[in-house]
Amino acid sequence: MSLAAIRIALGPLLLTQGRRVRRDILRLPEAEGPREGVVGEGPPLRLLVLGDSSAAGVGAATQSDALVGQLVAQLSPEYRTAWTVIARTGWTTADARSALADDPSLKADLVVLCLGVNDITTETGIARWLDSYVELTKDLRDRGARLILASALPPMGSFPALPRPLRWYLGRQAEAHDRALADWAAETADVRHVPLDLTLGIDAMAEDGFHPGPEVYAVWADALKAGIEANRARLP
Repeated sequence: MSLAAIRIALGPLLLTQGRRVRRDILRLPEAEGPREGVVGEGPPLRLLVLGDSSAAGVGAATQSDALVGQLVAQLSPEYRTAWTVIARTGWTTADARSALADDPSLKADLVVLCLGVNDITTETGIARWLDSYVELTKDLRDRGARLILASALPPMGSFPALPRPLRWYLGRQAEAHDRALADWAAETADVRHVPLDLTLGIDAMAEDGFHPGPEVYAVWADALKAGIEANRARLP
């Protein structure tokens, strides 16, 4: 049975569960601390992390424990990194593109995209989502981006905050969206899909059962650093 058919069959239950999750889930703040800075030694590198609550560091107390802080710490021995985070809880890919447009002077050599979860929870289909993603990457190229790392969607089918069958349904949606993202990235010269092997278990997640904890952000930063190393020739 297709996901569309399953959605029709389970529609009322999925809608009820989704509303309950939005009402009852623990709301964690975005990580505290600056969202831009310059650190490290070596050739200059302009880094932009753009995305949703995970890019904003929800689940970590400070930005140093969040994704950007852990990635910049790995880059600092090799690059003089001028980094910026543009992110907010709840953003879809289209929202992130609109926010980027609000800062026309921003330039970046390396971009990390953390997007897709809210597109799924708002029932944005794959084709429409990828259209937004493609347009976003065009905007980033206009700002100097030479390497764009497209983070894989997380395994939503394992999120303990989600009840079944909503957990299963959103997990299947995330898998389908991520396959489409990986296929498109494989055909796009300056975009690399970065898989996430998040098999650390529930204890590594944030207390809301939905967002990464610092340990997950560390694994994620490792995966991004590996993607950067494999594509170093694309950077300044």
